[in-house]
Amino acid sequence: MGQPKIRNMEEFANISGISRPTVSKYFNNPESVRTSTRAKIEAALKRYDYQPNVFAMNQNRRTTKNIGVVVPNLADPFFSEIGRRVELACIDAGYSPILLSSHGSPEMERDNLTSLRALKPAGVLLAPFGRMSDVEAVQTFDADFPLVLFDANMSSIGQAFVGTDNAQSVDLMVEYLCRSGEAPCFFEMKSPTNPNANKRRQAYIDSMERHGHVPRIYQADGEGWNFEEIGKVEGGRLLAAKSFETKTILCSNDRLAIGMLSAAYDLGLRVGHGPECDLRIAGHDDHPFSKFTCPPLTTIAQDYEAIANRAVRELFSTLEAENQTKDRSETTFDGRLVMRESA
Repeated sequence: MGQPKIRNMEEFANISGISRPTVSKYFNNPESVRTSTRAKIEAALKRYDYQPNVFAMNQNRRTTKNIGVVVPNLADPFFSEIGRRVELACIDAGYSPILLSSHGSPEMERDNLTSLRALKPAGVLLAPFGRMSDVEAVQTFDADFPLVLFDANMSSIGQAFVGTDNAQSVDLMVEYLCRSGEAPCFFEMKSPTNPNANKRRQAYIDSMERHGHVPRIYQADGEGWNFEEIGKVEGGRLLAAKSFETKTILCSNDRLAIGMLSAAYDLGLRVGHGPECDLRIAGHDDHPFSKFTCPPLTTIAQDYEAIANRAVRELFSTLEAENQTKDRSETTFDGRLVMRESA
């Protein structure tokens, strides 16, 4: 007959001949028990193929090892990539990340925070919707749990914010496009889902004026997260009507730009920076697929790893401070220009 199925830590302690407090102490911190005891426990774990229920263990602690990570939409490759990096950083620090998607819904963001309460997280990393978020719900959660915001900021909420310096990154792109060809028009959604879009529009206006050019902004109808479709349909409509006043188009994000590239292809327009090309298209974010578009997309790369690691460090710094007062901090990282064939 095979080994008996062990259902909980109490049964594991009994069958391995080790006291329950010692077993619990080991699972909280293996280095806290004697070497000989640790070897005995690990041999028993291997023999009986037992894995403790981490979440059940956490619920019995006053402070758990759970870290909530909430992003607006995991279907968006930007958030899946940065969420993955945040998750790995938490695991490396010995915590159990719980990654949740709000699926493009501010109501789901509120429900995710409510669900996390039941898990008694040590802290939460939140990429909020910003102005579309339930501000009162986020503020209430912030009052009860350590909270760090990343990607999008909400003034005075959370112990820290970490993201990209949109003013620097957009100015970097505008400067390059003006230097290498016609000054760019700006293409965005009329009702953006992310507060970064508003910051990028203002950064574009400021940069164009600094470079002595008139800002030209074109807005697309459409709501939600189907950015590629909106970019193709609305961008295609504007291209077909020859609405853009220059042959250079800077899109608010890469997903809109990918849709615009598709629209240009359908219209038989050649995109690139050579004299034989009809227009240039650039984006922002360095979407994981941007290097594989046709032509590959010129864009601004956000430092995913730096943002993820700094957000995690800010949260752990808050946890270590415990009851000490910690001033709210804001950290932004510069974007990096990635020049490809589209512009």
